[in-house]
Amino acid sequence: MKFIPNSANKTVMLKEIGLSDIDELFSDIPKKIRIKNLTLPNGLSQQEVEERLRMLGNKNKTFFEMPNFLGGGIKPHYIPAAVKSIISRSEFYTSYTPYQPEASQGFLQAMFEYQSIIAEITGMDVSNASLYDGATSIGEAALMCTRINRRKTFVIPKNISRDKRSILKNYTNGAEIKIKEIDYDKNTGKIDISDLKKKIDDDTSGIYIENPNFFGVFEDDVEEISSIVKENKSLFVVGVDPLSLGIAEAPGKYGADIVIGEGRCFGNSTDFGGSTLGIFACKKEHLRQIPGRIIGLTKDSDGKRAFCMTMQTREQHIRRGRATSNICTNEGLNALAATVFLALFGGKGLEELARINFEKGQILAKKIASLDGYEKVFSSIHFNEFVIQCPDTIALNKKLLKNGIQGGLLLNDISSELKNCLLFGVTEMHDEKSIARLLSVMKEVY
Repeated sequence: MKFIPNSANKTVMLKEIGLSDIDELFSDIPKKIRIKNLTLPNGLSQQEVEERLRMLGNKNKTFFEMPNFLGGGIKPHYIPAAVKSIISRSEFYTSYTPYQPEASQGFLQAMFEYQSIIAEITGMDVSNASLYDGATSIGEAALMCTRINRRKTFVIPKNISRDKRSILKNYTNGAEIKIKEIDYDKNTGKIDISDLKKKIDDDTSGIYIENPNFFGVFEDDVEEISSIVKENKSLFVVGVDPLSLGIAEAPGKYGADIVIGEGRCFGNSTDFGGSTLGIFACKKEHLRQIPGRIIGLTKDSDGKRAFCMTMQTREQHIRRGRATSNICTNEGLNALAATVFLALFGGKGLEELARINFEKGQILAKKIASLDGYEKVFSSIHFNEFVIQCPDTIALNKKLLKNGIQGGLLLNDISSELKNCLLFGVTEMHDEKSIARLLSVMKEVY
């Protein structure tokens, strides 16, 4: 197509809408935040762009070059070749929910299977077809609780990541939902049950806990917590590391109403932080309030098995006031990767993988705590993340980076008691050689 100058068209369009200048379209934007011009480099040819990107890419370090022991939820996991092979097929390679079921039966079936698997491992009745990530799932859960019982307070643990807390506040601000925080036991790292009883009241829509929690610690008082929540007629929301469900009891077994989580660990790479997979499942009685979409099994005009979107209560499709979410797309490709991953591993494979992660977490924590100057902070059983205290966390991480190792996550922003603490994470990807490298450098610091 030849280039068509649009200056004449601009003049006609401006006249049609009653404006004299195109700048009037931006009159609502305060002048103090307007950008006068962009300082951009000169254009490059295709070859020059490729050379530039190659140069930038060479600055990156792979996990195998720079072992990563960073805790906080995003950790490297092994991805079987079959996962990437299947999700790379042209009929699957999209994040969008298909709106033409007659042309998308394969993808719809994959999403149906994903929902079935997530419902099974979480012990819930129904799962949606995925959300953006684990953090936005918390925001959606808080909104869902308020829609169900019309209460306006959502209770969370004090020890959740700053990113999740920030996203939750952004989600609930417009809905005027108040956020309360429960303290944690300084010895065990678990929720302070006595503080929970003080914070919960008649306006509490839901109580959110993480199991394992942000410190990597398993909350083994979940049945007592569930009883407190039910007695108050609030909703019980549980955030999980879904990998831990290979060895831990499903939240549905101890009374969860809503289960959310970050599904990146199932067949999805870290990819500089994105994209990712938000897990969201709930009890059947709350089905009508679930955000996102649900794929259902039906029959076509010939009576054969078929799949379609059973629910899609988002604001683009129904009246805004009745929408359960404004999520514009789901993470279909990431959900597909998780489905393939879990189908390959099966129940026994998932249990074995979770067991390996658990055991590596125990071994590494014990080895670090045995070094002079280091101490494991919490006494409770943890999964594959744990908190270590040392005299100078920043100096330690700088020393590790200098030696080609990514250290733990600084926890100074959680509370003053954690000023000199780091959250470490380990998975099946960390072999004896990388662990030995970590311990060797840590030993040199103190």
